[in-house]
Amino acid sequence: MAFFEALAPCLIGIEACATAHYWARELTKLGHEVRLMPAKDVKAYVKRNKNDAADAEAICEAVRRPTMRFVRVKSAEQQGRLMQHRTRDLLMRQRTQVINALRAHMAELGIVAAQGREGTKALLAIIADDGDERLPVDARASLIVPQLLARRPFKVVAIALANKMARVAWALLARGGTYRAPRLVAA
Repeated sequence: MAFFEALAPCLIGIEACATAHYWARELTKLGHEVRLMPAKDVKAYVKRNKNDAADAEAICEAVRRPTMRFVRVKSAEQQGRLMQHRTRDLLMRQRTQVINALRAHMAELGIVAAQGREGTKALLAIIADDGDERLPVDARASLIVPQLLARRPFKVVAIALANKMARVAWALLARGGTYRAPRLVAA
């Protein structure tokens, strides 16, 4: 930043990437004119092998072109809203992945439920029912994690599982022996 503070206000071209909007805002505060360009548009101006010097030359060439398409600099608030949308999209995809994995695991054991929320509830009820003989003990132990996640925050579940694994590892190292998977008991 010290370099740009000492520099007289000028035109600065930046490829639009993860941190470009932050740097564009900071450099604009110093009085510079900042233009962001899509990387795919700058690529056409790279004359030889891709390296930092060739990229810088291509950016300098592209930023001065009158027909270049520029990306508007986003405010921190705009980026925050976009983060919310991307995070929601990610969580929705992960939820779908977990449900599909649950359905697939249960289908491997011949347990099939209807599509949708009611079908998922039916599968979770089978997992929760310790008396249901269709689900082997090891499978029930593997599938109990989604139930924990339904009741507790992710980090709490992750830390609890990590602590349990650490206690088991310590006991095996301290006392010797081999690991035996525990039998599940009714809660």
